[in-house]
Amino acid sequence: MRYGRIVLDGKVLQVIESSDGQVLLPDGRSVAETELQWLPPMEFGTIFALGLNYADHAKEIAFNKAPEEPLVFLKGPNALNGHRGHTRRPADVTYMHFECELGVVIGKTCRHVKKEDAYSVVAGYVTANDYAIRDYLENFYRPNLRVKNRDGATPVGPWFVDAADIADPMNLRLRSWVNGELKQDGNTADMVHSIPALIAHLSSFMTLNPGDLILTGTPDGVADSRVGDEIVTEIEGVGRLVNFIGGDELLAQA
Repeated sequence: MRYGRIVLDGKVLQVIESSDGQVLLPDGRSVAETELQWLPPMEFGTIFALGLNYADHAKEIAFNKAPEEPLVFLKGPNALNGHRGHTRRPADVTYMHFECELGVVIGKTCRHVKKEDAYSVVAGYVTANDYAIRDYLENFYRPNLRVKNRDGATPVGPWFVDAADIADPMNLRLRSWVNGELKQDGNTADMVHSIPALIAHLSSFMTLNPGDLILTGTPDGVADSRVGDEIVTEIEGVGRLVNFIGGDELLAQA
């Protein structure tokens, strides 16, 4: 099952994807996804983000190899954005790139999870686009807060997909398009640190809780995103996420 959240008539509603690809509202109406105001598909807890978790992406940005231990940093909830939302590109930056990422949602309170048991604590998956501004990047191992924690810089959705509906999350195709042109084409099989390894690592030193979100990194193919661009990130079986790049005029709308 695929679940999403929208705002309609001032109310937050949970919706599901109908069999014809439309969106089924709680009152039984079926509408097109383009007609709705989307939120992230659920309220998340702690948001973990992985850096350099695909070897090809590490090489793409001039690293000889990915880190031997997962490179993890945290994101605040205000960084999240919904499907078909707008993300601001500040006027003074020279390079802001998209990152198609599989998001893993934790479903149980857990600690010291073994790799072989890791999938038992996963509730489901989401598609995410974790924009980064290279201008603000001082150190890949300790990213400046402005790189990844800007308001609305991480669209998520439109759907949360039950774990039972994804047969093998370590074999999913990830793709990104800029204005209809394919730029990124990878597979979760190429992660340096797998989903079970990430859950085992994080739970070895801290408690994970239901709703915690792990953004698992991005493959190579990232590209600059400019004002007016439509960026589409899609993960096989999980969902197609659309986002638009705006400029400083978005500050007035905040």
